[in-house]
Amino acid sequence: MSPVTGTVSAERAGRRVEEILDRLAAGGDRQACTAAEELVRVLMDFYGAALARTVELLGRPADDASAQGHTPAPLTGLLGDELVSSLLVLHDLHPEDVPTRIARALRGVRHALESAGYDEATGVLRLRLTGSTGCGCPSTQEVARQAAVEALACFAPEVTAVELEPVTSEPALLQIGAGPPGGGSAAGRAPATAR
Repeated sequence: MSPVTGTVSAERAGRRVEEILDRLAAGGDRQACTAAEELVRVLMDFYGAALARTVELLGRPADDASAQGHTPAPLTGLLGDELVSSLLVLHDLHPEDVPTRIARALRGVRHALESAGYDEATGVLRLRLTGSTGCGCPSTQEVARQAAVEALACFAPEVTAVELEPVTSEPALLQIGAGPPGGGSAAGRAPATAR
């Protein structure tokens, strides 16, 4: 879907919304009319919040990290914002491809996750826990998976399912013994014996 420039204006859109609401009211179905008015309010709130955030982000000074990247600084802030990014995705205006948006979403998750593959045909994203969060605890894995699902909903809604690859190796446990291996003495002392 691409934007149609020059054919949409706030005045025309406002008139059209009023006409539709009037038709619903004339039909006598008060519930449908109330639901339609609520729908318009929700959409107006959503778009209003996204536009306000856009203005705010464009007004921020560029940081060094975004200035070094390929994306112009003001656009970096917009693309990194959940609300604005979701609006751009909704209208097929987001300039980044799906893998790039997946990576952006995963950077915002506090668990160390990396993509293990994305299937465009099914929308399934496979993830792998890395770093210190890579334990095999099912609760940790589910918390990390859910955090990824929530981040991806805004940045990459094309992802329809998130699967975590099983953790293959458990971290080695630290073995604590009573003394040095082999019963030898520490620092040249003779081992203590019972008398």
